[in-house]
Amino acid sequence: MKKLLFVMLLVFLSSSLVFAFGDKESSGSEIKIGFIGPLTGDTAEYGVRCLQAVQLAFDNINSEGGINGKKVVIVSEDSEGSSEKALAAYEKLANTDKVCCIIGPILTGETFAVASKAQEDGMVIISPSASHKDITEVGDYVFRTTPSDGLQGEVSGYYFADVLGYKKIAVLYAKNDYSQGLYEGMKQAFEKRGGTIVAVETCMVGDKDFKTQLTNLKGYNPEAIYIPDYYTETAQILEQASQLGINIPFLSGDGFTNPEIFKLAGPYTKGIVYFGSPKSEASSSYDYFYNSFNSRYNWVPDIFATNAYDAAYIMAEVIKTSGTDRKNIRDGLAKIKDFKGVQGLINFEANGDIVAYQGVYTVTGTTLDSVQYMGSYTVRNNSLVKID
Repeated sequence: MKKLLFVMLLVFLSSSLVFAFGDKESSGSEIKIGFIGPLTGDTAEYGVRCLQAVQLAFDNINSEGGINGKKVVIVSEDSEGSSEKALAAYEKLANTDKVCCIIGPILTGETFAVASKAQEDGMVIISPSASHKDITEVGDYVFRTTPSDGLQGEVSGYYFADVLGYKKIAVLYAKNDYSQGLYEGMKQAFEKRGGTIVAVETCMVGDKDFKTQLTNLKGYNPEAIYIPDYYTETAQILEQASQLGINIPFLSGDGFTNPEIFKLAGPYTKGIVYFGSPKSEASSSYDYFYNSFNSRYNWVPDIFATNAYDAAYIMAEVIKTSGTDRKNIRDGLAKIKDFKGVQGLINFEANGDIVAYQGVYTVTGTTLDSVQYMGSYTVRNNSLVKID
């Protein structure tokens, strides 16, 4: 009887070891990469487009054999646009799912919430859209593939004064890190060029009625109104301004780059000047991305999707050469040189910012096709410089 029990114990232990090693071998055949962004709620479209672009990129990579023969698995978490939920999502990805790096978060506020913890843990995050100038100052594990608001705000202020010739501007911005950061950067640069901010009104993300703020701003007789907000609020502001008979020119930021704004407020978009990433260079890789995204998801990829797609390919390239060790991924990202993304060559500054210029666009009609690219700009030695 004892002999039988001993044999049965050996069989059990043997099968357990096989199962354990089998699990280890299985997990070793995959590379887990996390994603954090709003997939539901008022800002869901930003997160959904970014996740779709990331999934498209890694599906392409997996179809070609993965990364060093290993399949990439995206573990996505919905932040719902909440900083608290973004941080909870990070904890799950880092500690339970054991991802090697994270694409996202998407919104500025949630990225601030996650960045400090990621820096403390030594986990690389790369955001395609968190643009507040101080994001990458959190630490050397924080990267982004979108230009800093510091650059956008500075170029905006200079452009309004030096190119458009405005002296008096009013502002309506949302009380979040993104909109406020753009406003503050623009204000500093505009005033430096002799301009005056004659009035400022605020709103909250998700607000629907802006008539009181718009009426107040109109009373100050500004030459233009700057609205550095998300596209949903921007669309309603433009429509309500028209209803109030406000014919003052409107100016905006990269929140306007979402093509959906023309579906929501097309008739009210003519004349808008806005800022975003420079126009992507014509290339077969961009055409492939554009057509693949549009065909698969039945909508046009915006700059958020473009930046997310590039972020995914950059991470794949770094993991291919540096492996999945988190510190090695950080070091590999810091060494990226002239990476050929769909938006052009990509390099990072020492602080994790993308080396970038700021694109300027004018809407000459009421449809996406009417957007005219005015060129890309930067500021050097206190002067606005046109790059192309």
